[in-house]
Amino acid sequence: MSDEIAPVQLIDDYKSAKDPARVAKDLAAGTAGGIAQVLVGQPFDTTKVRLQTSSTPTSAVEVVKNLVSKEGLRGFYKGTLTPLIGVGACVSCQFGVNEAMKRFFRGDNPNPSGLLSLPQYYTCGFVGGIANAFLASPIEHVRIRLQTQTGSGAAVEFSGPLDCIKKLVKGKALMRGLTPTLLREAHGCGTYFLTYEALVSNQVQKGVSRSDIPAWKLCCYGALSGTALWLMVYPLDVIKSIMQTDKISQQVHGKTTLGVTRNVYAKYGWKAFFKGFGPTMMRAAPANAATFATFELAMRTLG
Repeated sequence: MSDEIAPVQLIDDYKSAKDPARVAKDLAAGTAGGIAQVLVGQPFDTTKVRLQTSSTPTSAVEVVKNLVSKEGLRGFYKGTLTPLIGVGACVSCQFGVNEAMKRFFRGDNPNPSGLLSLPQYYTCGFVGGIANAFLASPIEHVRIRLQTQTGSGAAVEFSGPLDCIKKLVKGKALMRGLTPTLLREAHGCGTYFLTYEALVSNQVQKGVSRSDIPAWKLCCYGALSGTALWLMVYPLDVIKSIMQTDKISQQVHGKTTLGVTRNVYAKYGWKAFFKGFGPTMMRAAPANAATFATFELAMRTLG
């Protein structure tokens, strides 16, 4: 980086750190990114969950065909209210904690570029993932229950998100799947933010201010980050989904992460841990491109 660029970047970082409303702005931008992620990714997510939890061999094409014929296009957005609120909160938590950790590592004496080391970026995301897991686990549990139920009227188990929450709380099952969620979120978010920040840092080191990186590049970086995340943690997500769609009162597949893993492997083999992988990877690029681009543009707007 040239001498002319570095001081400007340093001043921008100090202003950001000293802004009393910085945390609120980080959370607001994260919420915007989360909403964008849900709107873009929900159809893919519904297909993924149906595949992961299917008791019979099927394909993404068959799932989509059956869903459209039996439930219509609206079926792809079943349970969307919960993720719109919940994923907004989750992404807000992820990004908010990640930004706070970046400021923590910079301290009062950041280097001239304001950049961190790659292990530090991973740690920022790792901590953000752990914090987010306690929100994500119950929110995703409710969403998955709603996504996988079929039928209408009196035939459905849950009449909506609130009814689902009440029944899960009554069955002492709302936080089921927390352990695989913690493992997925910690390593997944560490990889997620490391990938993104490494790509952004590459631009900053070339003399480009973060606020001047074009939207199309932010989309590409977000797409690559989302893809890297799911490549690292996908089997954990399958285990979590199986645990969260098991019977509320009687867990057929096992009561622990290890127990479920053993039972699923014994019954279906290793391929079971990659059910729904195709739709997930198809979703990862556009959903996370929208997430990061929206987050960065919201941060620029908020200042």
